[in-house]
Amino acid sequence: MPTRAPAVAGLFYPREAADLQRALDRFLKGGVSSPAVACMAPHAGYTYSGATAGIVFASVEVPDLVVVISPNHTGLGPPMSIYPGGAWKIPGGEMAIDGEAAARLVELDPELEAETLAHADEHGVEVEIPFLLRRNPRARLVAIVLATQDFGRMKRLGAALATLVRERPGTLLVASSDMNHFEDDATTRAKDRRALDRLVAMDEQGLDEVCRRERITMCGRAPAVAMLVAAKSLGAKRAALLDYRTSADASGETDRCVGYASVRVDA
Repeated sequence: MPTRAPAVAGLFYPREAADLQRALDRFLKGGVSSPAVACMAPHAGYTYSGATAGIVFASVEVPDLVVVISPNHTGLGPPMSIYPGGAWKIPGGEMAIDGEAAARLVELDPELEAETLAHADEHGVEVEIPFLLRRNPRARLVAIVLATQDFGRMKRLGAALATLVRERPGTLLVASSDMNHFEDDATTRAKDRRALDRLVAMDEQGLDEVCRRERITMCGRAPAVAMLVAAKSLGAKRAALLDYRTSADASGETDRCVGYASVRVDA
């Protein structure tokens, strides 16, 4: 299978390899890493969310297999898509797809479709790859993109992910998500607090319900729910909010904001 070329280099993160490595070193500076069951990281342009993503990726040990679960921003492809093989290229390197792990997940959850269209222009997985490779150049990827908002599907995927991790111990699960979108800063912070309270409480059903009820436009709600289901099945007992900010912190523009959070989940 051919290598997937970068879709958002030069838009969400630097196009030149040297510039990208300098940015990553700045975002990942400091902190002591240790193994985690799972985490959530934002996926906006690095100007806005790179520091928040860097905090969680500096905190967790990045093992040799990472499953990144992203929302579908493009509308392309099926409701639940998994990239079947090959590699994803970024400036200065590439991250190999673990085709065996991807195929095993399709066996465990047949609602996942092995295909590439949903991933063609999707940034939600791509922006996490430079961080993962910087932390572990040997790391291999399983890339999942979700367009579904069906809670049952999220739970079934979470169960499949837990089974995979039991078979491949040490695998890190990464939910890729930004928080509330395009409301004023005060509203965004208030809405995000309510969603993050449920996430940190490891209450996947409460997270889903509060986002629906209060119209919290957390784009990676489905990835976060699946991640929580898997993590709890694997024995995780606690989740911690490591960083939160909005786009206003970078731009100064408070009328139309997006929230960003990083969360770590541990046994």
